[in-house]
Amino acid sequence: MDFSDFIIDRSELRDRLEMLRVEKKPLWGKMNPRQMVEHLVNEVTWTNGKKVLACAKSPEEAEEGKQIMIYSDIIMPKNYYAGDLPDYFVYPNLERAIDQLFLELEDFDHYFIFTGATATHPLFGPLTYEEWLIWQGKHFSHHLKQFDLLQETVRCKMIVA
Repeated sequence: MDFSDFIIDRSELRDRLEMLRVEKKPLWGKMNPRQMVEHLVNEVTWTNGKKVLACAKSPEEAEEGKQIMIYSDIIMPKNYYAGDLPDYFVYPNLERAIDQLFLELEDFDHYFIFTGATATHPLFGPLTYEEWLIWQGKHFSHHLKQFDLLQETVRCKMIVA
């Protein structure tokens, strides 16, 4: 299975997330299951037009990061620090957060219906639908592995720039 398959095959992703329990401890990191799912919901809103972010890198640095993280089979390292965790929840429970994640993913698909649409990643700059599929696949896979919902053997499907 490739990283991006989890974003394309939503039923497989839902099946895995529905195995998650609130009391589940991560294999690494500080997130609990609800924080992880709400973190994914937040990132998907960057990709569906609901939140517009600026890239914090120069165009050259963003392109270099994109080449490394999107166009290679590199995976996200364990314990990657992406900022402090919020001390509140947006959704009333884990199940509602999972449902919201799938609504945001549907909106992600609809956002890219228009030819040439991009959404900006804060480190990689503007990404196409296909590039977001790869990045989200890597990101989701990272968190599924964090909670032992996915084995380490998942690889990345390459796309041609």
